[in-house]
Amino acid sequence: MRAIIVDDEQNIRKVLRVILSESGFQTLEASNVTDAADLFAKNYFDIAIIDLRLGAGSGIELLKTVKELSSETVVLIITAFASTETAIAAMKLGAYDYVTKPFNLDEIRIVLKNIREKIVLQRKLKELQQYADAYQSIVGKSEAMKKVFNIIDKIAPFDTNVLLIGESGTGKELVAKALHNKSIRVDKPFVAVNCASLPAELLESELFGYTKGSFTGAYASKRGLIDEANGGTLFLDEIGEMPQALQAKLLRFLEDKKIRPLGSGNETEVDVRVLAATNKHLSELLDTGEFREDLYYRLSTFEIRMPSLRERREDIPLLIDHFTKVLSKKFQKEITKIDPDFIDTMMKQEFRGNVRELKNIIEREIILCEGGHLRCSQAQAMPNHVQRAAEIPDTGLDLNEHMGAIEKELLNNALQKAKGVKTKAAELLGLSFREFRYRLSKHKSEK
Repeated sequence: MRAIIVDDEQNIRKVLRVILSESGFQTLEASNVTDAADLFAKNYFDIAIIDLRLGAGSGIELLKTVKELSSETVVLIITAFASTETAIAAMKLGAYDYVTKPFNLDEIRIVLKNIREKIVLQRKLKELQQYADAYQSIVGKSEAMKKVFNIIDKIAPFDTNVLLIGESGTGKELVAKALHNKSIRVDKPFVAVNCASLPAELLESELFGYTKGSFTGAYASKRGLIDEANGGTLFLDEIGEMPQALQAKLLRFLEDKKIRPLGSGNETEVDVRVLAATNKHLSELLDTGEFREDLYYRLSTFEIRMPSLRERREDIPLLIDHFTKVLSKKFQKEITKIDPDFIDTMMKQEFRGNVRELKNIIEREIILCEGGHLRCSQAQAMPNHVQRAAEIPDTGLDLNEHMGAIEKELLNNALQKAKGVKTKAAELLGLSFREFRYRLSKHKSEK
């Protein structure tokens, strides 16, 4: 990092240079406005420490020049002639802080430490935004995510099938969109379909389309999602939930690139790139015969494994900052500070629901937030909730019955939160639609 000290007192410059070197800054000096302006014109500085009075020149005017040349440079004003008016003027023009001479060395060290942390954070957020812009808002700087970004860059331009593997909530659809946006098909449609969200008989008609009168209720012909994606990308989420009969039809389409809508005798050629995703271990489904081996090899020309949030905890502070900005804007709430305890608590969570779960927590906290200060209200309640669920009465309990009651309550709460939409409720619990439906029906049958 590079700093500049602009002060007409040599001793002051010497002291500040020593303190800045302690924080790893490379420092240049100037004793007047003219020399300082020349250095600013030729160099970029992360921090500028400017005396308010510089003989024939003005520190306020120099501050204006600095901000015009580089708005990101952090400016600290120092002066022996402090006044409320000059302080307000400096802060309005973009000064970070205002320190009076003679300054306490420990105080100036603290101020410079805070400035350094601010600069480091700004750099991280700027780099993060560059990643977010390039990778469809996928947030992460961990080694695990860098590997994902690297493989996206390598395979996106090539028109080949990709299988995305990872737990629910890890961002598989975002990666699919990034692959599409970095491909030659970027100007064509991106069509996503969740294979677990529709019953088997409807999924086929949605994918391949149908003609009028082909089945009861088909009052008009309907174009299939594969056809809608023509020229672009088709994303098949939760491919492991696709019924076997439909797997065979999908395999045939992948081999000859032709579709035949239900009830039609004509085939249509369709040019799509197929991306698929699963949160299941397809190798196990291959062993049991639930998933076709030939379809698996056709879909998995390349595989991208999405790391769980537990495998990239160093990304959690960046994700918190990202979601706080996005969601506070969505809910029109101004968040001025994130409590460090909130970040620490999130760093310790298990996050079985991964990034989606973290986002849901931040969303709740922002809605509950008062005074613009994001705290740990919900996060602090989590351990107590777990503790209450784990309490054993003196008389003992039936574990299966106890766990069943907790599961039933969570299923109903998810349904209520999702306003009765089962697909959304399943996502909230990190379940596939079919697994959610099975668990729900199990509790209904116990009535």
